Amino acid sequence: MPTRLMAQTPPPSLPTSNVAPGAATPLASQDDRMPDIGIDWPDMNAPLPPPELPPPEPESDGVSQASVGEPAPPALINPADVQSASDESQGDEPLAGEPISDDGSERRYGIEMIGIDDVADATFRSRFNELSLLQEGKGKRANLAQINRRMKQDRQVLDRLLRAKGYYDASIRQSITAPPGDDKGKVTVRFEVIPGQLYTLSQVVLPGLDAAVPQAPKIRDAFPVYIGDPVNADKIFDGKAQLATTLGESGFPFARVDEPVVEIDHAVRQGELSLPVVPGGYRTFGDIVITRTGKRPIFSARHLGRIARFRRDDVYMASDVEDLRRAIVTTGLVSSVTLKPVDAGDGEHVNLDVALAPAPMRTISGEAGFGTGEGYRVGASWQHRNFFPPEGAITVRGLVGTREQLVGLTYRRNNYKRRDQVLTGALVIQHQQLDAYSAKTASISGSLERQTNLIFQKKWAWNFGFELAASQERDVFGARAARSNRTYFIGALPTGLTYDGTDDLLDPKSGFRLGGRLSPEISLQGTTFGYARAQVDGSAYLPMGERVVVAGRVRAGSIFGSHVDRIAPSRRFYAGGGASVRGYGYQALGPRDANNNPVGGKSLIEFSLETRVRFGNFGLVPFVDAGNISTRFLPRFNAMRFGAGMGGRYYSSFGPIRIDVGTPINRRPGDERVTVYVSLGQAF
Repeated sequence: MPTRLMAQTPPPSLPTSNVAPGAATPLASQDDRMPDIGIDWPDMNAPLPPPELPPPEPESDGVSQASVGEPAPPALINPADVQSASDESQGDEPLAGEPISDDGSERRYGIEMIGIDDVADATFRSRFNELSLLQEGKGKRANLAQINRRMKQDRQVLDRLLRAKGYYDASIRQSITAPPGDDKGKVTVRFEVIPGQLYTLSQVVLPGLDAAVPQAPKIRDAFPVYIGDPVNADKIFDGKAQLATTLGESGFPFARVDEPVVEIDHAVRQGELSLPVVPGGYRTFGDIVITRTGKRPIFSARHLGRIARFRRDDVYMASDVEDLRRAIVTTGLVSSVTLKPVDAGDGEHVNLDVALAPAPMRTISGEAGFGTGEGYRVGASWQHRNFFPPEGAITVRGLVGTREQLVGLTYRRNNYKRRDQVLTGALVIQHQQLDAYSAKTASISGSLERQTNLIFQKKWAWNFGFELAASQERDVFGARAARSNRTYFIGALPTGLTYDGTDDLLDPKSGFRLGGRLSPEISLQGTTFGYARAQVDGSAYLPMGERVVVAGRVRAGSIFGSHVDRIAPSRRFYAGGGASVRGYGYQALGPRDANNNPVGGKSLIEFSLETRVRFGNFGLVPFVDAGNISTRFLPRFNAMRFGAGMGGRYYSSFGPIRIDVGTPINRRPGDERVTVYVSLGQAF
């Protein structure tokens, strides 16, 4: 005789629409678990109550209706709602082993399930373990009354999970047994499952979808459930989420997908699925409307139109709305943002209502640190991030250090004219007292660039700009011990182009990067002469399993068009340090003067190879670096300097923090035996 299935209500904690296609259905939290919530535990010393009998089966024509129960997780299990046609054969008698007497003693137990290997995949077992009372108490002692209560609840969990996969006639028997001759030690809780026949769908209908003109055929293809498929609740709810997402990506901002309903016919072991759809009308983008939350608006609708990746009359896509929301958050000028589609009233367009709450606009920050070859540094800055709306920031900064002092004013406008385009201007007065050179410099510069960032990592980035500088520098090039100060007037047009094919900006695990920079420059020092500085950087990342990444880097540079001793020392190439050849001090590689100070050169070559091994939030990185500076147009490989060492990593939520300890392999007099580098992000 067929049995009427009670409706299984999906847990309220799981969304039933607007879920990304293919997203894994989340497990229930502990608060959602069914056992013991609102149920008083009985006196464990009292005798067990008599087993509950299944309710009488009503007369039926063989067809029952049931909303498809939420498959992941089956947390809301009411014992009155999970009785199946096979319950009549589900006794509590032992299957095998020694009989056990309930003397109130507490025992440990193990769990064994038989007959589900062909049905239970990893998701099935994970859900059972998450919801099982037996699993929760495993490893702890319990008396037989407690074990029996957990066992009965877990049998209901198993039955619900099997129904979610389409097995509506499963038979589940349970037992508690002890090892032969031992009724005081560890017992075994055993479930013997006969899944029965898999129910399939004899009909799949989506009432209301035909109104989604003109996209109905395309949208139907987004629901991957067809006649003949199993009555699998996972697949049905995943398909429902894909259907809702496709509607939102196809011009239907007000679409709604209702709960699926399945009519089960036990006589033929089939089900009929109905998934009502309310498209809500086809729309294209209209206007962006700003809801002001202060005296001075943060953005204008025109500026948000530049940031948005859609234009008026484009087909409405929910992903474009989400992209705009993330772009607004990335500006750092808002504390909260809400975007809501609103019908424009003309039957064709949907406006986007944007409500913004401003974030604090001013920031005071400081820095302090120490670096080998750089000495101590203490700095501070004040910034107003929207001094010139929209997104026009000014920053005043100062730096006092052992070897460097600086005062600077910077203007930066993000999203200038178009998305992710940055206009920058800077005025800097700086004094540097390094081993390689000393310089007193005043410069003014500007640039326009397309930038990448942690939220919107881009394949291609570029920049071009100008720089005008006046610099008085100590000339350390040449064999003579005497040094002289020279004044240089320099004009430059730096440009750069970078391709990033990696999977992460701060901690790449696969892919490669390739970038080039070219800076034509004119220098006035006695006479006027010109030259060009060129540099190419490349790096590659190869995963070797889940926890190991092999990374390599190469850098090459050259200055052509002038003799090296005419070029200002601050414009030459240098190598050595934490971002260059580890094991050597800052700018320590290359030719040196009579005082053993580095003098820089016209060409540069660097190589790095490291293996990144990760253990949870920590990692070890053995590395080998090599490099050289030459006074010639091309670098000399026969004078390479090598460094090696070991690094440590802590993988924080905002990127890896690295500590590298290196030593020079073929050190020269004056080189430190051990150097330490600390920074945020990988070395390359």
